[in-house]
Amino acid sequence: YHMGYPGQGKGRSWIGDATSPDGVTWKRMSDKPVLSFDQPWEKNIAVMCPSVLWNAQEKLFRMWYSGGEQNEPNAIGAATSADGLAWKKHGGNPVFTADPKNPWEKHKVTACQVERLGDWHVMFYIGFENEATARICLARSRDGVADWQRHPSNPIIFPGKDTWDHDACYKPYALFDGTRWLLWYNGRRSRLEQIGVTLHEGADLGFDQ
Repeated sequence: YHMGYPGQGKGRSWIGDATSPDGVTWKRMSDKPVLSFDQPWEKNIAVMCPSVLWNAQEKLFRMWYSGGEQNEPNAIGAATSADGLAWKKHGGNPVFTADPKNPWEKHKVTACQVERLGDWHVMFYIGFENEATARICLARSRDGVADWQRHPSNPIIFPGKDTWDHDACYKPYALFDGTRWLLWYNGRRSRLEQIGVTLHEGADLGFDQ
């Protein structure tokens, strides 16, 4: 197992890499971060929230990560690596940014999870209307870096009125189990944050063909 993870200290965030033979006992692969902030859009503050896929055909790890401010990062970049240690950032970073025309994500987009679905990369991500109000959205891209198509029904998960997730829905993690999608997410009401799950039957996520 490979795990990309964020580490934080002194008001900054970096990304590290660890491996495990069983998913229980982990070994850090380096005493230094494998990805650091070094681009203007990362604001010399933070890279975090890694989502990593292995591309067997290209024999490359592909990472999507968030960069920018420490509290909630601002946009999403991409990087590749042959070994999980030496990463090359995409020259067009950030590859996904907030769309000011969409009120639910006009402030920031961040903390994505990318999965392969047929010929597409599908991205579950957080859209922030403002620093405190978040919803979960969906987009797709053929190559995972350009021409992202937002789902016509965005946001796909949003706070319920007077419910446990009244103020924010964020931090998605989605899994297709062969018959349906399961999506776990954090919901917040006031200062209480809890985890819920939502279901979507079938593999088709409902994009326009």
